[in-house]
Amino acid sequence: MEQLKPQLVGIVLYASWLDTPIGPMIAIGDNAYLYILEFTNRRGLDQKIERLRLKMKATIVSGSTNSVESIKKELTLYFKDGLQTFKTPIHMLGSSFQRGVWRELMNIPYGETRSYLQQSTAIGQPKATRAVANANGANHLAIIIPCHRIIRNNGNLGGYGGGVMRKKWLINHEKKQGLLGKNKC
Repeated sequence: MEQLKPQLVGIVLYASWLDTPIGPMIAIGDNAYLYILEFTNRRGLDQKIERLRLKMKATIVSGSTNSVESIKKELTLYFKDGLQTFKTPIHMLGSSFQRGVWRELMNIPYGETRSYLQQSTAIGQPKATRAVANANGANHLAIIIPCHRIIRNNGNLGGYGGGVMRKKWLINHEKKQGLLGKNKC
């Protein structure tokens, strides 16, 4: 019996695993954009990857691309030297509301945090704190789109797709690196 070969539909995306000081991550991209950067034990990761595959009509294979190699280098600098701005081209897959929330997240200065209320006010919708929280949870690009910088109004950390311990680590890392950077002359 002849075996049928799967037909490639749409594009090919490449997935690569990255080791970080706070756990393994997966990066998925093509030569133009990075689509996913997540911790491998993130709840719902399989569903995020499947939604990406369906939306892009993509085949996802193991391998590397320009965007994946770029984020590997940038993450090394982020964890080692406190890189504050990522230049790897990203593709935000989400509704216009979600993309607006994510763009505003990228405006939060390195080493600082904002509350859900401050974030919803910044996008012009102060009563949309729950929607902002949901948009943060739908973020596919951990660290690059810094949803870890959003905390509860009472100062508690709140949730984080990568886990609250990682959120705490990332916030502390950025504060520490930010202070070190201010002392460099």
